[in-house]
Amino acid sequence: MSNSKVNVEGIMLFEQPFARVPYENYRKVFRTSQKNIERELVAVQTASNDLARRAKESAQDPQDAIKSLESMIGRVEGLKRKLSDLQDSAGSPTQDVMRERLQHLNAVEDVQSPKDPEYTRWEDTRLDRWLVDWVLRHGKERTARKIAQEKGIETLVDIDLFMDIRRIEDALRSRSCTEALAWCSENKTALRKLKSTLEFDLRLQEYIELARARKTKEAIAYSRKHLVPWQETHLTQIQQASALLAFPSTTTCNPYKRLYDPSRWSNLVRSFRLAIFNLNTLPSEPLLHLALYGGLSSLKLPTCYDVATKNVDCPVCDAWFGKLAEEVPFSHHVNSTIVCRLSGRIMNEDNPPMAFPNGYVYSREALEDMAARNDGMVKCPRSGEECDFSKLKKVFIS
Repeated sequence: MSNSKVNVEGIMLFEQPFARVPYENYRKVFRTSQKNIERELVAVQTASNDLARRAKESAQDPQDAIKSLESMIGRVEGLKRKLSDLQDSAGSPTQDVMRERLQHLNAVEDVQSPKDPEYTRWEDTRLDRWLVDWVLRHGKERTARKIAQEKGIETLVDIDLFMDIRRIEDALRSRSCTEALAWCSENKTALRKLKSTLEFDLRLQEYIELARARKTKEAIAYSRKHLVPWQETHLTQIQQASALLAFPSTTTCNPYKRLYDPSRWSNLVRSFRLAIFNLNTLPSEPLLHLALYGGLSSLKLPTCYDVATKNVDCPVCDAWFGKLAEEVPFSHHVNSTIVCRLSGRIMNEDNPPMAFPNGYVYSREALEDMAARNDGMVKCPRSGEECDFSKLKKVFIS
């Protein structure tokens, strides 16, 4: 961001998921309605064609024809109701959410300067959104909902999405694929575009559980129905799974021991979360972390991880931020920057470094403030040495 203009393009790099989540919800509602309408329309067309064919053959009983027409009229009326419902849903909550989010994004484009109070309010709202996102990713839905209500940003956060994620992940941890498979069915087309193998992995796990329970007939039938259709892309895995029926869950044979490994359920949880994040273009990291990485990368130095040289005013030296900063590279400075241990301010030509006789260095501003409070005397906080301000020497950095 420059001092005179807000960098809208840079801001929007973080905001794609913000608009994508309600769009995906709206698309899902539309596709479901479309499928229902198409099903009714096909049924009406089939009945109409059958009635016309029988009329040509003069094989239609009048009473049967009347019943067929009444059935067709009933279906057409049902189709009319569904079309009317679809039109009324133009003001659905999902569309309202999308509208409010786009208006929120549009607001930042109207801001003329980063010093504008309107931009400060927009930034505060964005930070609240990122905090809610962080809380949701750590499974604290009640806290997230309370923050959203207090800040009035319910339509700007994805609480419902993360509630669905939590529900499906809990089912997987309870060793049930039903919820996850239902989600895959609802998003089959999108998952196919993403080339996701989540559905096959879930089907394979259900087959493994049948093999674990030694339900051989059920496992074979399940494989024919749900695994064989994937043979073009997963033939090797299907063949290995077929041989699994010859081995009990206590086997020590590595390929089949790995298939029976309970840790596969944890892998399914991670695969599901990755799939739903990709579908909604959500990053795998919390948005708050992504925003912090930029600042941490400009501050991170090797000395931040040296216990003897930690700076209380440095975010990277903090235990929590330091852990987060491990993900980013060290800062690269063409010119060295020296920070005063007393004031936390950078020492430069306007605030040059001053050295005690013992060699410890602090900024002139901080030492002048200390001298003004102590009759011209200054004290080194690390060694305890005291001297008159006039005894300090200006340090020149080469």
